[in-house]
Amino acid sequence: MMKNFNSSPLHSNNPTPNHIRERNNRKYSSLLSAIPLRFSLRGYGFCMATLFFFCFGSLFYQLNGGPPKILLDIRQYLGESTYLDDHGPPVPRVLPFPSQVVYNRVGKCGSRTVVILLRLLAEKHQFNLVSSDIHNKTRLTKHEQVDLMKNISNIPQPFLYTRHVHFLNFTRFRIEQPVYINIIRDPINRFLSNYFFRRFGDWRGEQNHLIRTPGMKDDERYLDINVCILENYPECSNPRVFYIIPYFCGQHPQCREPGLWALERAKQNVLENYLLVGILEELEDVLLLLERLLPHYFTGVLNIYKSPDYRKMGNMTGTVRKHTPTLEALQVLYHRMRYEYEFYNFIRDQFHLIKKKIGLKSVSQPTAYSPAFLRELALRTPEPLDEDEELDTDLEDANSWLVHP
Repeated sequence: MMKNFNSSPLHSNNPTPNHIRERNNRKYSSLLSAIPLRFSLRGYGFCMATLFFFCFGSLFYQLNGGPPKILLDIRQYLGESTYLDDHGPPVPRVLPFPSQVVYNRVGKCGSRTVVILLRLLAEKHQFNLVSSDIHNKTRLTKHEQVDLMKNISNIPQPFLYTRHVHFLNFTRFRIEQPVYINIIRDPINRFLSNYFFRRFGDWRGEQNHLIRTPGMKDDERYLDINVCILENYPECSNPRVFYIIPYFCGQHPQCREPGLWALERAKQNVLENYLLVGILEELEDVLLLLERLLPHYFTGVLNIYKSPDYRKMGNMTGTVRKHTPTLEALQVLYHRMRYEYEFYNFIRDQFHLIKKKIGLKSVSQPTAYSPAFLRELALRTPEPLDEDEELDTDLEDANSWLVHP
């Protein structure tokens, strides 16, 4: 007897409930597999659009110091309260302290070296560096002082402003006083550097200073410095050689007169208004202290200063054709600068005191003229010298005294 396979449940044309359930599951699973894909792409696009608008709104919020105006308008339209009513004023930006720094740089005291460093640091640390191109206007009228101080105060913080200008007393005009920094150097060395710089420039090229001093005649440009000092030319005499102290004394007319009043006022201003006044002969120590005292401005400055690329660029700022006067001329010049040297020694002592407090141990470079040499000059010139008086002292050859750039 043959079996009828067509009547078997496995080959029956009539679907059983299990077959129907299995077929429906496959149908629904294929349909659901397509739905999440369609919804995930749409949801992804929605999320990305939301993120874009959120970032765009946040950017406006930060740039304008608050939420975008359109959001405030929408809030005002939807209800009578505003964002400020609900949440209060936005939290002010936290600025580093100090966030206002002024470097009233003294001429021929390494200022171009420091400005080059500041340009690199400003890009690295994102502070505003404003370096004035005005080099020959250090004394200002009262109106010019107020205008300059207001312009400085309006610079977005944090900022560092630098210019060749005598000390400005902001508090006198009820303007917030910034923190001052500065660098000075041995007064005779500074004078010699400036004397030859005006005539022959630096290693960038002599033409730069032919442009700077176009009215200088050849007899003045090639004037022997010993003749300038010993024959009392204006450039080598007071008040022209009374140069460093006015930068710290201020804008008072008496600050330009060599004497104790200007000296004492300059010392007082340094103690009350300057975070640091360094000496160029110890520049690496100055940079180390600036890095510790103003880290948000000067972090990494010493690494930049010691880098080969910077060394190559910095060597171009050295004055050319510079040589040392005779010992006779140095003796006369030192006496004319006795107040400058008293101030320089005060600054050097204060600088060493700060180094000691911080615990900074470093090797200091010797000055161009040793203290013993200067003391000898002081002993040999106890009284002011008349310009027509001849010195009876046997003069030594001063060519052995090196003058550093």
